Amino acid sequence: MSKLENPSKLLNWNIMAEFKAFAANIEVNATTVLSFIHSMKRGQEKRLALLEKHGIRPEEGGWYPQQEWLNAFKELSETVGEMNLLLIGMAIIENAEFPPFNSLKEGLEVIDVAYHMNHRDQNGQLLFNPETGEKTAGIGCYDLQYYNEEERRAIMYCHNPYPSKFDQGIITALCRRLRPDCIKTIDVRPDLEKERRPKGGDSCTFLIKW
Repeated sequence: MSKLENPSKLLNWNIMAEFKAFAANIEVNATTVLSFIHSMKRGQEKRLALLEKHGIRPEEGGWYPQQEWLNAFKELSETVGEMNLLLIGMAIIENAEFPPFNSLKEGLEVIDVAYHMNHRDQNGQLLFNPETGEKTAGIGCYDLQYYNEEERRAIMYCHNPYPSKFDQGIITALCRRLRPDCIKTIDVRPDLEKERRPKGGDSCTFLIKW
């Protein structure tokens, strides 16, 4: 069971999910933020400068306001393009903390755990308790809604303030790492029949096929 977030801390969130933190007291760790820089070699200095512009100077062991990181994401998207957001999402697998997983299904299931592991409130309380398995509410989720090995398809529901392309990158990189040897490609794309954050929705749903 998840703890309920104090409603008084929730932001006015009536416009669009993308780039708007669900709560004002959430922080993200430095290892996750570093994916913003290390997503590709080209342009690292410019992306570091962009983070610094928004008050983030990544240092080992540091924690930074989630909204400031989202502001950097938004500016990067507007000035450089969405493809960078996809690459940053793909770099998350190499930078953020993840619990152990041994199969594609397990990997998709633990994205939500990893998401909470790498965020905390401003009191220093991590949003995932490894002893109880409890996740604190307030930052949204990554929910594996469907997985069928025989059909070779899965559905991932993403309800969080991060950009859609970023989420697509996380899922794509994880799937590529864990795909069975007999599978050459895994396709991850948004479900165009469901609401989408770039179009003003509160969530995105991704169809995964292999």
